[in-house]
Amino acid sequence: MANEPRLGNRLKEERAAQGLTQAELALRAGLSRKTVNTVENGVFTPSTTVALLLAAALGKTVEALFFLE
Repeated sequence: MANEPRLGNRLKEERAAQGLTQAELALRAGLSRKTVNTVENGVFTPSTTVALLLAAALGKTVEALFFLE
């Protein structure tokens, strides 16, 4: 579908606000740094599990970090 909404995120902003590197966030979430990078840059749409892990690692809700564009 051409007009399908994209999943946007505020990961980079929240990670930076907490003074974390991608590697530090990845370690907290139990993910690879590459996964954090590709999700932050919108290259990869995270599974529900990955979104929940990232949100928990940042102490935020999924809804606070991810949104439809």
